[in-house]
Amino acid sequence: MEQVDEESSQSVSKKATKKEAAKQEKLRRRQEAALASAASSLAIEEEEDPLAANYGNVPLYELQSKEESNLSDWTRVEELTEGLKDKEVLIRGRAQTTRAVGKNMAFVVVRQKGFTVQCVVTAQPELVSRQMVKFVAGLSRESIVDVQGLVSVPSVPIKGTTQQVEVQVRKLHCISKALPTLPINIEDAARSEKEIEEALQAGEQLVRVNQDTRLNYRVLDMRTPANQGIFHIQHEVGSIFRKFLESEGFQEIHTPKLIAGASEGGSAVFKLDYKGQAACLAQSPQLHKQMAICGDKERVFVVGPVFRAEDSYTHRHLCEFVGLDAEMEIKKHYSEVMDIIDRLFVTMFDHLNDKCKKELDAVRRQYPFEPLKYLRKTLRLRFEEGVQMLKDAGVEIDPYGDLNTESERKLGQLVLEKYGTEFYILHRYPLAVRPFYTMPCYDDAKYSNSFDVFIRGEEIISGAQRVHVPEFLEERAKACGIDVNTLTTYIDSFRYPLWLSLSLS
Repeated sequence: MEQVDEESSQSVSKKATKKEAAKQEKLRRRQEAALASAASSLAIEEEEDPLAANYGNVPLYELQSKEESNLSDWTRVEELTEGLKDKEVLIRGRAQTTRAVGKNMAFVVVRQKGFTVQCVVTAQPELVSRQMVKFVAGLSRESIVDVQGLVSVPSVPIKGTTQQVEVQVRKLHCISKALPTLPINIEDAARSEKEIEEALQAGEQLVRVNQDTRLNYRVLDMRTPANQGIFHIQHEVGSIFRKFLESEGFQEIHTPKLIAGASEGGSAVFKLDYKGQAACLAQSPQLHKQMAICGDKERVFVVGPVFRAEDSYTHRHLCEFVGLDAEMEIKKHYSEVMDIIDRLFVTMFDHLNDKCKKELDAVRRQYPFEPLKYLRKTLRLRFEEGVQMLKDAGVEIDPYGDLNTESERKLGQLVLEKYGTEFYILHRYPLAVRPFYTMPCYDDAKYSNSFDVFIRGEEIISGAQRVHVPEFLEERAKACGIDVNTLTTYIDSFRYPLWLSLSLS
């Protein structure tokens, strides 16, 4: 009896499955028919629209280079100001948002390099058709559009755009169409943690874009105002670094990134096989910078990738980063390079505060921060002084050991309270915690002619006078556990006398 019931149940189940499948197939056919009907209707509308040439998707053959364009015909979004009122402009940008207001009006915010402008499409006889309004309202976000129209100045301020003018659209063509649904919405990716937390407290849930998603769709994440600002600031940092050092007599050089042995004692290294021989990725351009000084270059700098096989997962440990390094001949004392660092960074901070206000504000909105406090003449503290400040604050510390992360941050806090600066130089580090090529102090061999530069309690630069006596260099390398045979070319360069040199990196 149970077997009969089971067979009967299975039969009913099969019938229900077939019935559901037939139902879904019927629904699918209806949807296809509806889509075909809508497409046919739209095609008829487009054919019947006498203004159809003023809008639409640009076909591929129209995008292939045919005629040379006149770039003066184009206006950048950032240039759209009240001074262009009633002037016709042609702009290109991304459709950031679209909004329909009935059948006769639509708005589209166009973004170009972080600047945004509101474009208005209003149905008007002989100018703009309803079909065009419908086309604009249906644009997918992040599509690239060309817009032609007249600049107008609204009577009330425009919220949500950088430009306080509007473009009354006469023509709009989509030259690159984005997917209807993007894996990341730019407004979600641009949201700060503070906004998300405040929304949660108010009972509202906002989308949080996690780091793995940002990296998987990096081209979209790069479009947020904060990331646009970060890339611009990064460019300015590299630019002022080069310009300042060139003004101080430095020349840029390019050093190998594939070398025979480790260049930094105590740092993890990426090892690899190079045609049957052991090799590694350069942890620093340090050794080649010194060789350049030995080649009578006097002052050089390097901007390039640096590789560290770090296992720590913190914002301070990166497997690859772009290093800004410099090397210079000194006459008497390693303070000569600290003078350069002082002027370099004050110049850099002043430049960013003056020239990158918009970008700093964009970054600040997503990642809140306070303006950096720094002195016109950078504070310099001896390592012993820093250790004493920590001891006075109750921190237990080895006077001949390196500062750990907590000690560095605590010292940064103490320096800010006492001296009113978040940027300072700590020098005369213990020799035991510095690389093999660091020169010991003349008056106490437990210390070295070296320094670190700090911003808000975190080290950003290390530097030191370099050992230039080959026999002593070999001795120091062996003491640090480095195979001298991998440094033969480097050490031998000092057998052909070298000026005293000092590096910052």
